[in-house]
Amino acid sequence: MVKLTIVGRVKDGLPLAQEARYMNNKTTTSHNLSSNYKQQAEFLLNEISKGALPLPSMTIRVDHHSFNYLVVNGICFITLCDSSYPRKLAFNYLQDLQKEFDKFDNGLIHKITKPYSFVKFDSIISSIRKQYIDTRTQANLSKLNANRHRELDIVTGNMSDIVERRRNSEILETPAANNTPQISSLLWGSPRLEAIALIWTPIAIITVIAWILLWVSLVFTDDYLLSTL
Repeated sequence: MVKLTIVGRVKDGLPLAQEARYMNNKTTTSHNLSSNYKQQAEFLLNEISKGALPLPSMTIRVDHHSFNYLVVNGICFITLCDSSYPRKLAFNYLQDLQKEFDKFDNGLIHKITKPYSFVKFDSIISSIRKQYIDTRTQANLSKLNANRHRELDIVTGNMSDIVERRRNSEILETPAANNTPQISSLLWGSPRLEAIALIWTPIAIITVIAWILLWVSLVFTDDYLLSTL
């Protein structure tokens, strides 16, 4: 069963429209489940936007489900299905969404600034999803039997691997400036520099005091000479 669908813009990772199977279910378990998977779908959209998932289509396994996504013309279509749901049908569903989305003006799509504000497409998602609920309908069986001897050329990955890569990437991307104070403190706290400071600090203080006394004496000498003229 198709449980969750999100359509988003790739260039900035903005989710435009959605349709969730359990969105109207008021039970706490179903609400938490829907919210959790929605966050994961948004995470995938963000990764696609950042170029971390460069493939135009992919299946990503998580728990007993699979996310399937399709990127066409800068728009990403993501759906969550049961792991037992035929992957060929899932991608047929995404392709149908893409065809309907292409009927809208690109200028309008690029003007959207608020997440999920393209509500006009929400009802279209719902309508198309209903066609894919029963995998045994004649239409869906025909889609499954079409080119059934040809495997889908789509890479499969795991959500845990994608999350781990993002975590490692963020560690590597930490600005070098954040490490500068630590490096500096380590240098100044080294025993060698402390020994140098102990030797040269008194000398520097004596030198500064000597210059001050010399300057004061010169000032007073000039004042005395001027007063005697």
